[in-house]
Amino acid sequence: MVQELQNRFGNILEKELISEITAVATFAEVPADQEMIRPGQYIKSMPLLLEGSIKILRPDDQGESLLLYHLEQGETCAMTLNCCLGHTKSEIFAVTETPVKLLKIPVQKMEDWMGQYRSWRNFILNSYHSRMMELLESVDRIAFSNMEERLEHYLSEKSKLLASQTLPITHQQIASDLHTSRVVISRILKKLEHQKQVILHRNAIELM
Repeated sequence: MVQELQNRFGNILEKELISEITAVATFAEVPADQEMIRPGQYIKSMPLLLEGSIKILRPDDQGESLLLYHLEQGETCAMTLNCCLGHTKSEIFAVTETPVKLLKIPVQKMEDWMGQYRSWRNFILNSYHSRMMELLESVDRIAFSNMEERLEHYLSEKSKLLASQTLPITHQQIASDLHTSRVVISRILKKLEHQKQVILHRNAIELM
Protein backbone atom coordinates (compact mmCIF):
# COMPACT_ATOMS: atom_id res chain seq x y z
CA MET A 1 0.00 0.00 0.00
CA VAL A 2 2.89 2.38 0.77
CA GLN A 3 4.26 1.95 -2.74
CA GLU A 4 0.83 2.46 -4.32
CA LEU A 5 0.31 5.67 -2.34
CA GLN A 6 3.83 6.80 -3.21
CA ASN A 7 3.11 6.24 -6.90
CA ARG A 8 -0.18 8.14 -6.79
CA PHE A 9 0.59 10.92 -4.30
CA GLY A 10 4.37 11.03 -3.98
CA ASN A 11 4.54 14.24 -6.00
CA ILE A 12 2.26 16.13 -3.58
CA LEU A 13 2.51 14.42 -0.14
CA GLU A 14 5.56 13.89 2.08
CA LYS A 15 6.88 10.34 2.61
CA GLU A 16 6.22 10.67 6.35
CA LEU A 17 2.59 11.56 5.70
CA ILE A 18 2.16 8.67 3.25
CA SER A 19 3.49 6.34 5.93
CA GLU A 20 0.99 7.73 8.44
CA ILE A 21 -1.89 7.36 5.98
CA THR A 22 -0.90 3.72 5.42
CA ALA A 23 -0.82 3.10 9.17
CA VAL A 24 -4.25 4.54 10.05
CA ALA A 25 -6.40 4.37 6.91
CA THR A 26 -8.83 1.56 6.17
CA PHE A 27 -8.78 0.15 2.64
CA ALA A 28 -12.14 -0.61 0.98
CA GLU A 29 -13.37 -1.91 -2.36
CA VAL A 30 -16.94 -1.06 -3.36
CA PRO A 31 -18.83 -2.35 -6.43
CA ALA A 32 -20.65 -0.06 -8.86
CA ASP A 33 -24.07 1.42 -8.06
CA GLN A 34 -23.62 1.22 -4.29
CA GLU A 35 -24.75 4.00 -1.96
CA MET A 36 -21.83 5.00 0.28
CA ILE A 37 -23.20 8.10 2.00
CA ARG A 38 -26.77 9.32 2.47
CA PRO A 39 -28.29 12.51 3.93
CA GLY A 40 -28.61 12.55 7.70
CA GLN A 41 -25.54 10.41 8.38
CA TYR A 42 -22.62 11.52 10.50
CA ILE A 43 -19.40 10.94 8.61
CA LYS A 44 -16.51 9.60 10.68
CA SER A 45 -13.90 9.19 7.95
CA MET A 46 -12.76 10.96 4.81
CA PRO A 47 -12.56 9.00 1.54
CA LEU A 48 -9.42 9.18 -0.56
CA LEU A 49 -10.23 7.68 -3.94
CA LEU A 50 -7.58 5.38 -5.42
CA GLU A 51 -9.52 4.01 -8.40
CA GLY A 52 -12.93 4.44 -10.01
CA SER A 53 -15.60 7.12 -9.97
CA ILE A 54 -18.17 8.28 -7.41
CA LYS A 55 -21.04 10.65 -8.16
CA ILE A 56 -22.19 13.19 -5.59
CA LEU A 57 -25.89 14.04 -5.62
CA ARG A 58 -28.03 16.57 -3.77
CA PRO A 59 -31.61 15.50 -2.84
CA ASP A 60 -34.64 17.79 -2.97
CA ASP A 61 -37.86 17.85 -0.93
CA GLN A 62 -39.62 15.58 -3.44
CA GLY A 63 -37.11 12.78 -3.07
CA GLU A 64 -35.37 13.47 -6.40
CA SER A 65 -31.63 14.05 -6.68
CA LEU A 66 -29.44 16.40 -8.72
CA LEU A 67 -25.93 15.43 -9.85
CA LEU A 68 -23.41 17.92 -8.43
CA TYR A 69 -20.06 16.49 -9.51
CA HIS A 70 -17.95 13.35 -9.84
CA LEU A 71 -14.98 12.19 -7.78
CA GLU A 72 -12.15 10.50 -9.64
CA GLN A 73 -8.81 8.91 -8.79
CA GLY A 74 -6.71 10.93 -6.36
CA GLU A 75 -9.62 13.12 -5.22
CA THR A 76 -11.71 13.56 -2.11
CA CYS A 77 -15.12 15.10 -1.47
CA ALA A 78 -15.52 18.70 -0.26
CA MET A 79 -18.97 17.93 1.17
CA THR A 80 -17.50 15.05 3.17
CA LEU A 81 -14.62 17.22 4.37
CA ASN A 82 -17.06 19.84 5.58
CA CYS A 83 -19.11 17.27 7.50
CA CYS A 84 -16.01 15.67 9.01
CA LEU A 85 -14.39 18.89 10.17
CA GLY A 86 -17.67 20.48 11.28
CA HIS A 87 -19.05 17.28 12.87
CA THR A 88 -22.34 17.82 11.01
CA LYS A 89 -24.69 15.44 9.22
CA SER A 90 -24.33 14.71 5.52
CA GLU A 91 -26.55 16.59 3.08
CA ILE A 92 -25.58 14.57 0.01
CA PHE A 93 -25.70 11.09 -1.52
CA ALA A 94 -22.46 9.47 -2.63
CA VAL A 95 -23.00 6.60 -5.09
CA THR A 96 -20.31 4.56 -6.84
CA GLU A 97 -20.54 4.92 -10.62
CA THR A 98 -17.88 2.28 -11.26
CA PRO A 99 -16.17 -0.22 -8.95
CA VAL A 100 -13.93 1.82 -6.66
CA LYS A 101 -10.95 1.39 -4.37
CA LEU A 102 -10.50 3.93 -1.61
CA LEU A 103 -8.92 4.69 1.72
CA LYS A 104 -11.01 5.84 4.69
CA ILE A 105 -9.07 8.31 6.84
CA PRO A 106 -10.24 8.92 10.44
CA VAL A 107 -11.52 12.44 11.15
CA GLN A 108 -9.10 13.06 14.02
CA LYS A 109 -6.09 12.35 11.82
CA MET A 110 -7.42 14.72 9.17
CA GLU A 111 -7.48 17.54 11.71
CA ASP A 112 -4.05 16.68 13.13
CA TRP A 113 -2.43 16.60 9.66
CA MET A 114 -3.89 20.00 8.74
CA GLY A 115 -1.51 21.59 11.25
CA GLN A 116 1.33 19.10 10.92
CA TYR A 117 1.79 18.77 7.17
CA ARG A 118 1.79 21.66 4.71
CA SER A 119 1.24 19.24 1.81
CA TRP A 120 -1.92 17.84 3.44
CA ARG A 121 -3.28 21.33 4.10
CA ASN A 122 -2.63 22.27 0.46
CA PHE A 123 -4.25 19.05 -0.75
CA ILE A 124 -7.40 19.76 1.30
CA LEU A 125 -7.59 23.40 0.18
CA ASN A 126 -7.06 22.43 -3.46
CA SER A 127 -9.79 19.81 -3.12
CA TYR A 128 -12.19 22.45 -1.78
CA HIS A 129 -11.29 24.74 -4.67
CA SER A 130 -11.74 22.04 -7.33
CA ARG A 131 -15.11 20.93 -5.99
CA MET A 132 -16.29 24.54 -5.69
CA MET A 133 -15.38 25.19 -9.33
CA GLU A 134 -17.31 22.08 -10.37
CA LEU A 135 -20.31 23.22 -8.32
CA LEU A 136 -20.21 26.63 -9.99
CA GLU A 137 -20.07 24.96 -13.42
CA SER A 138 -23.09 22.84 -12.45
CA VAL A 139 -24.98 25.95 -11.36
CA ASP A 140 -24.07 27.71 -14.61
CA ARG A 141 -25.31 24.79 -16.70
CA ILE A 142 -28.59 24.66 -14.79
CA ALA A 143 -29.11 28.42 -14.96
CA PHE A 144 -27.84 29.24 -18.43
CA SER A 145 -27.87 26.05 -20.54
CA ASN A 146 -30.86 24.32 -22.05
CA MET A 147 -31.47 20.64 -21.35
CA GLU A 148 -29.99 19.49 -24.65
CA GLU A 149 -26.67 21.22 -23.85
CA ARG A 150 -26.71 19.77 -20.33
CA LEU A 151 -27.36 16.29 -21.69
CA GLU A 152 -24.57 16.54 -24.26
CA HIS A 153 -22.16 17.67 -21.53
CA TYR A 154 -23.34 14.85 -19.25
CA LEU A 155 -22.75 12.20 -21.92
CA SER A 156 -19.34 13.62 -22.79
CA GLU A 157 -18.21 13.65 -19.15
CA LYS A 158 -19.52 10.16 -18.51
CA SER A 159 -17.68 8.88 -21.58
CA LYS A 160 -14.44 10.34 -20.21
CA LEU A 161 -15.04 8.83 -16.76
CA LEU A 162 -15.74 5.37 -18.15
CA ALA A 163 -13.11 5.67 -20.92
CA SER A 164 -15.68 4.31 -23.34
CA GLN A 165 -17.92 5.52 -26.16
CA THR A 166 -20.62 3.06 -25.09
CA LEU A 167 -22.37 4.06 -21.86
CA PRO A 168 -24.32 1.38 -19.96
CA ILE A 169 -27.08 3.66 -18.71
CA THR A 170 -30.85 4.02 -18.99
CA HIS A 171 -32.87 7.09 -19.90
CA GLN A 172 -34.34 7.08 -16.39
CA GLN A 173 -30.88 7.11 -14.77
CA ILE A 174 -29.89 10.12 -16.87
CA ALA A 175 -33.16 11.87 -16.01
CA SER A 176 -32.53 11.30 -12.31
CA ASP A 177 -28.99 12.68 -12.51
CA LEU A 178 -30.12 15.75 -14.45
CA HIS A 179 -33.24 16.25 -12.33
CA THR A 180 -35.72 16.07 -15.19
CA SER A 181 -38.21 13.58 -16.63
CA ARG A 182 -37.45 10.43 -18.60
CA VAL A 183 -39.74 11.65 -21.39
CA VAL A 184 -37.64 14.80 -21.86
CA ILE A 185 -34.39 12.81 -21.96
CA SER A 186 -35.80 10.24 -24.40
CA ARG A 187 -37.02 13.00 -26.72
CA ILE A 188 -33.62 14.72 -26.79
CA LEU A 189 -31.77 11.42 -27.27
CA LYS A 190 -34.02 10.60 -30.24
CA LYS A 191 -33.14 13.98 -31.72
CA LEU A 192 -29.40 13.35 -31.18
CA GLU A 193 -29.78 9.91 -32.77
CA HIS A 194 -31.46 11.49 -35.80
CA GLN A 195 -28.51 13.90 -36.00
CA LYS A 196 -26.18 10.84 -35.89
CA GLN A 197 -24.54 11.98 -32.67
CA VAL A 198 -25.57 8.86 -30.74
CA ILE A 199 -26.85 5.33 -31.32
CA LEU A 200 -29.47 4.17 -28.83
CA HIS A 201 -29.33 0.57 -27.59
CA ARG A 202 -31.32 -1.22 -24.93
CA ASN A 203 -29.98 0.15 -21.62
CA ALA A 204 -26.98 1.72 -23.35
CA ILE A 205 -26.01 4.76 -25.43
CA GLU A 206 -23.19 4.79 -27.97
CA LEU A 207 -21.57 8.12 -28.75
CA MET A 208 -20.58 8.78 -32.34
